[in-house]
Amino acid sequence: MWEDYELEIVYKDTYLVAVNKPSGMLVHKSLIDSKEIYFAMKIIRDQIGQWVYPIHRLDKPTSGILLFALDSETARVMSEQFLEHTIEKKYMAIVRGYIQETGVIDYALSVKLDKIADKHTKKKQDAQDARTVFKRIATIELAHAVGRYSTTRYSLVELTPSTGRKHQLRRHMKHMSHHILGDTKYGRGEHNKMVRKYYDCNRLMLHAISLEFLHPYTKKKVTLKASYDETWKHFLNLFSSSK
Repeated sequence: MWEDYELEIVYKDTYLVAVNKPSGMLVHKSLIDSKEIYFAMKIIRDQIGQWVYPIHRLDKPTSGILLFALDSETARVMSEQFLEHTIEKKYMAIVRGYIQETGVIDYALSVKLDKIADKHTKKKQDAQDARTVFKRIATIELAHAVGRYSTTRYSLVELTPSTGRKHQLRRHMKHMSHHILGDTKYGRGEHNKMVRKYYDCNRLMLHAISLEFLHPYTKKKVTLKASYDETWKHFLNLFSSSK
């Protein structure tokens, strides 16, 4: 699927490179998906002819801004910014139902361990604080029956996490009963099936739209934005036409 694929480079300087990762691509080689030979870290390394250092990650089904360092010292400095939560990340998501206009989800999440990658990690751990701010951007009602309802309602929402827990946004939306569309792990299967059938949507509708940080050396604010893929553009047109 990813053979000869070139990543969209959103930003590049002497120290950093940012790409727009597509949905379905791993960030780096993983024991969880050991047969996968194509991943963002390798593709961008070959593309620019330079070794890259991961600073943060996105889930495989999540698309959007992914930042790498071009040397180990920059990776260390930028990783500290992520750990200190001084970097602002914004995501766009399409969720089930009409979510309230604005709000804060302050809901601790249990530590999710993988059977393979985390097999040597202590199994029992305390739940971690997790906080997400959300803002509803638009709503839509589609003329397709799901379950006992003759139509389906969805919200376009902006999500701003102030912590970085595993699957935080997906789990927080599930906690709110506003599951993210296309989420095969935490979502609602009947909604996922409907959008696959009528809208050819075969992805998680979660996109890391922007990343804002202080450049480690120039000390200037850097704001990066990631464009939408065709599936996202189609849904955004639906939201726009429903206004």
